[in-house]
Amino acid sequence: MTRIHAERALVEGRELTDVVIEVTDGRITAITPGESPESADLRLGTVLAGSGNAHSHAFHRALRGRTHDQGGDFWRWREQMYAVADRLAPDSYERLAAAVFAEMLVTGWTSVAEFHYVHHRPDGTPYPDPNAFGLALARAAERVGIRLTLLDTLYLTSAPGKPLLPEQRRFGDGSAEAWLSRWHDLRAVCGIFPPWRENAGANAAETKQNPAMAGTCSITIGAAIHSVRAASPEDVAHVAADLPPDVPVHIHLSEQPAENEQSLAAYGRTPTQVLADAGLLSERTWLVHATHLTDTDIELIAASGAGVVMCPTTEADLGDGIGPARELADAGVRIALGSDQNAVVDPWLEVRGLEAGERLRSRQRGRFSPADLESARTSTGYAASGLAGGLRIGACADLVEIDPDSVRTAGAALDQLALVATATDVRRVVVGGRVVAEDGRLADGRDPAAMFTQALKELG
Repeated sequence: MTRIHAERALVEGRELTDVVIEVTDGRITAITPGESPESADLRLGTVLAGSGNAHSHAFHRALRGRTHDQGGDFWRWREQMYAVADRLAPDSYERLAAAVFAEMLVTGWTSVAEFHYVHHRPDGTPYPDPNAFGLALARAAERVGIRLTLLDTLYLTSAPGKPLLPEQRRFGDGSAEAWLSRWHDLRAVCGIFPPWRENAGANAAETKQNPAMAGTCSITIGAAIHSVRAASPEDVAHVAADLPPDVPVHIHLSEQPAENEQSLAAYGRTPTQVLADAGLLSERTWLVHATHLTDTDIELIAASGAGVVMCPTTEADLGDGIGPARELADAGVRIALGSDQNAVVDPWLEVRGLEAGERLRSRQRGRFSPADLESARTSTGYAASGLAGGLRIGACADLVEIDPDSVRTAGAALDQLALVATATDVRRVVVGGRVVAEDGRLADGRDPAAMFTQALKELG
């Protein structure tokens, strides 16, 4: 057991002082205020729960600061993204992803759901190990110490009824059946349960038999369907029926008006209605963006129990639009946050972006309560990854220590720190009860900026 002392901590919306957080096997087992720091194994100052990044495409980070002069819209940006995807190989992607995951850690993201669709060679032929890219991402997460939910993604068509474009061939497996076969192989290799869950023993045995996979079995294997543009209703239904019921499933939904138009033209239904009819909408489903929804769409999402992942900095950067966050929340839909294209890696800016978007739409302040925003950043983001988050008993012992006296945070109430802090205010980051980052560097001293510069050079 590890004992962590915090001078003050935000525990389920309450400010507690002299808090001792007990950790066993990476989980919080007790939270006790009014305790002396003398017997603590680790002493922290102002502590918040770790941030759960519910949507990321790690390789998009290579485009940061390189696309503004191109102008255009999402579709113009997508052409540049495909050019980067074309240059990826498993080894180079592992180094690039490690740099991106390291950047996430030092900014306060302690878990990440990686929406992964680069699977094969550029011409679409598989590598000797068809899951080479997925395992590279697993190793990248292990190298830096972030929790990873790997969302291996089905991607079969470029638009309803149309084959993949040449630049998309490496994303596809040919059929839903072939993708499912590869997905099940990936899950068997990486293990079903992370080591903090009950079935850790089986994973440990697998790792012992295959030392090359040491560490990677700590990841969670989820699944994704890229969008209704990338899979037919029949394929969506096949996947929904085949995947085990405990597996989180993510899908891009109504990010662009053109997606809705294509769906209506091909199927006579909105993307949300396609998913509902295919049996995909349920509590384990997470809908990414959900920017352009009808009232009926919102009703269907709410009735199903599905959650929504909004990515405010990406939606602003790409000109996607401002989604109906307040309407979704009022209907009872859970909202999580993600960094998506990683043009910005800063959980605190995603929190402010969620609130700011609503203020711009409504011309009113305080659209979400501090508790709502804290949930979106922490426990709901973790739930989207199939994990338990937040500063509470039973959750992953993932914490962020914030400087409360910086030029940005001085004077702020503890429950509103997320509305004023930035990544530079993060002092130490704890995952599973151990310090993994401190003052902008990984605990072993590695600098994420240097890691990224080297990875970009190798990418070419």
